[in-house]
Amino acid sequence: MKKEKVRYFKSFTDDFEATANENFKLREDYKWVRTDLPYKVLSGIIYGLAIIFGGLYCYLFLHMRVRGRKNLKKIKGGYFIYANHTQPIGDVFILALAVLPKRIYTVVSTANYGIPVIGKILPFLGALPITESLHGIKELNKAIDFRIKKGHPIVIYPEAHVWEYYTDIRPFPDSSLKFPIKLESPSLCMTVTYKKSKIFKKPLMEVFLDGPFYGEGNTVKEKTADLHKKVYDTMKKRSLNSNYSYIEYVSAK
Repeated sequence: MKKEKVRYFKSFTDDFEATANENFKLREDYKWVRTDLPYKVLSGIIYGLAIIFGGLYCYLFLHMRVRGRKNLKKIKGGYFIYANHTQPIGDVFILALAVLPKRIYTVVSTANYGIPVIGKILPFLGALPITESLHGIKELNKAIDFRIKKGHPIVIYPEAHVWEYYTDIRPFPDSSLKFPIKLESPSLCMTVTYKKSKIFKKPLMEVFLDGPFYGEGNTVKEKTADLHKKVYDTMKKRSLNSNYSYIEYVSAK
């Protein structure tokens, strides 16, 4: 694969997009779920504007093409989507556009809330922050349960950190796969791949939606491990569609 840039990593958990907001703390009265009318109205407006901006950005700048939307028709109600994390700005728009007309809710790091301007509008875009406090963990679980029962897709990036234009799938734990097992909900995976363009310097983006997947086994542990294997193996296989490394990642070990 041809490459334009090189980044060196020591671990697959390295964060190339780390900012000064890593230790940002949410307000103690932060609400993971809001159903009041003012919030619904403002959230609808902001989300709609974000979809318009995201459409222009993804289709014109990232040259996105989505395959596998037909798999969404196999699902009734809420579901989970596990995706590789390769675009600092575009990732959330990619998924939001792919599952229209449904509205996504995305599990995010609280560090994102410390970003000027963006942090203020995240709650209106369906962000569900992860915290280390017991209260935060409890509220996140309640919010996910609420949104799933309302029929919404929940987006999770199991690789955690963004590796821009990375063309493989990084190893990730099965901890986040426990959500669909607990709620008995279907899961899909979204794999972003990159192909050489004959016109543009940056690669073309081809996005695959696969699933639905269900965990099988006799225990929660077995079901979680089975679902993890299905999701990870499918994403690894799809990643082979990439034929262009705009940024090359090299182990520094």
